[in-house]
Amino acid sequence: MRKFSFVTIDVFSSRVLAGNPLAVFTDARGLSDAEMQAIALETRLSETTFITPRDEATERARGINVRIFTIAEEIPFAGHPTLGTAFVIANARKTNEVALDLKVGKIPVVFKRTPDGLFGEMTQRDPEFGQVHDAHEVAKAADLSIDDIDLSVPIQTVSTGFGFAIVPLRSLAALGNLQPDLAKVYKYLSTTDASHFYFLVRDGEREPSLRARMLFYGGEDPATGSAAGCTAAWMVRHGLARPEQQVIIAQGIEMKRPSDIYIRASLEGTRVHNVRVGGHCAEVMRGELALP
Repeated sequence: MRKFSFVTIDVFSSRVLAGNPLAVFTDARGLSDAEMQAIALETRLSETTFITPRDEATERARGINVRIFTIAEEIPFAGHPTLGTAFVIANARKTNEVALDLKVGKIPVVFKRTPDGLFGEMTQRDPEFGQVHDAHEVAKAADLSIDDIDLSVPIQTVSTGFGFAIVPLRSLAALGNLQPDLAKVYKYLSTTDASHFYFLVRDGEREPSLRARMLFYGGEDPATGSAAGCTAAWMVRHGLARPEQQVIIAQGIEMKRPSDIYIRASLEGTRVHNVRVGGHCAEVMRGELALP
């Protein structure tokens, strides 16, 4: 039997049984693409990652090779798998700086010790700003009233590797009551440059902060790091946050998997860049998978 070690991590939480769970296989040498996909289906988590160690010179130049799989497919980038995998590597190698070689390129992650444990912050790809969506069309697709949408800022697609339409809502009640027909949602999104909606609202109780939800086929995401990076860029572009101002996104509240995502971005002229997404991680369990 071939044996492969793995670690499970709760990402964007300093405590276990919260945040967004992730399985990390620490040495995927010998696994085929089909086996990685089958393992990701076996874990039934939103993402599973596979580290393939390489020689020191290659890792120093290009980063540590990591592949990310959902239960259905390999994807080029996602936020919580990036942070969680880097956390596993940082602990194993006793380092505060980790660079991952993902399908979207080299993603650096820097860690520091805090009273709540190890805090990591990734620098995502520079954002690409896409389509500005018609609020009435979005309301129709998401089963919202137009009065639920904050019309003072645009609904816009932003991508740092994965395109999200950022949908600002007017109240926590509107966010909490979301029950979109996902068939309608994805029919609409198929005509746009966005893959998903990311719904958010400004949280007046904990400034500067947001509450957010991301619903998709298969359920709800307790923390969406890729969308959080897009949100940081969107906020700075539209004057909702100052350059370098750290904003906290609380997500997963409604599904009892509370997550805290820390975001910020830089602005140079009209160019938004240096998008950073951070948070804590908590190790949950370790195990070994045996394959014939």
